[in-house]
Amino acid sequence: MSFRKTLRALALGGTALAVALTASNAYAQGRVKWKMQSAFGSTLPHLGTSGPRFTKDVERLSDGKFQIKFYEPGALVPALECFDAASKGSVEACWTTPGYHTGKLGTGVAFFTAVPFGPQIGEFLAWKWHGGGNAIRDKKYAEFGLMAFDMFCIGPETSGWFKQPVGSLDELKGMKMRFFGLGARVMQKMGVSTQLLAGADIYPALEKGVIDATEFSMPDIDQNLGFYKIAKNNYYPGWHQQVSCSELLLNRDAFNKLSDQYKAMVEVATQAQVIVTYADTEAKNPAAMNNMLSQYGVTNRRWDDATLAQFEAAWREVVKEESAKDPFFKEIADSYFSFRDVYRGWGEAQSLKGTYLK
Repeated sequence: MSFRKTLRALALGGTALAVALTASNAYAQGRVKWKMQSAFGSTLPHLGTSGPRFTKDVERLSDGKFQIKFYEPGALVPALECFDAASKGSVEACWTTPGYHTGKLGTGVAFFTAVPFGPQIGEFLAWKWHGGGNAIRDKKYAEFGLMAFDMFCIGPETSGWFKQPVGSLDELKGMKMRFFGLGARVMQKMGVSTQLLAGADIYPALEKGVIDATEFSMPDIDQNLGFYKIAKNNYYPGWHQQVSCSELLLNRDAFNKLSDQYKAMVEVATQAQVIVTYADTEAKNPAAMNNMLSQYGVTNRRWDDATLAQFEAAWREVVKEESAKDPFFKEIADSYFSFRDVYRGWGEAQSLKGTYLK
């Protein structure tokens, strides 16, 4: 199914289900109150606003009977420690991203957020939802009493904010950089010392010189965090994250105690966020990109093809190395690349060049 057809079917199906739920008294239940710890501050565009919007959608669908209280990062547990909190049942839910769980589950879990030199959003969701990707994730999460729903997907990010232009890859050696997920392993091969920081911690680290450079997200999100005040060189394309998905991480027992109707509300509301965030970010990124260029003196730079080829070669090395030592990584990688092989014929048959005009 094409991406547009997928979105249309999801939107129509979700709308029909939502109408059915709100139009019927069959879902009348006792009141349910949950706590949801967020890894993203509510004032952060898209990443931050998706969490509160989800909680409001569930409350609206349930006529106020199912309430999920949103907690800012660090209010209950630190932003990168949601996994343990949900696993233990300290909170029923976390608004987070799989790549934040690498300390618990290994590098492979970051596949479920983003993959270097990966596909666009339609193919990525096809693998996750229908090609076995999320089934592997759910099996692993179940070992910790957890489950998850995708609740956010966006298109390509930028690939980094640097204080000075990068003349060659040799200039990356010894650099300290905030870098996320599987892309961090690639940068390590380039001689970069990487560390994972939550969004709110990046600017102070950049300002104090704890890190020399950073990547985080896309223009409309990065602009809000103010990286341009310190690092004026923004590099493209986002080879490390052509699509990025985040998740509603749930305590499995808490979810299983819900009625079927409340479970459906959670599922519908999370799917709705996937559509909303993708469209919203794509609509706002051009203006944010141009604003930083014209108002704040940012220079947009592009890695040349030779540099991108070296990043890609390093990524292939990472896949081989991690697959050889980590069975979970290998299981995910095998599923992902097998799906891409099957998809390739369809994808290439339907692809267009940028233009056919001379």
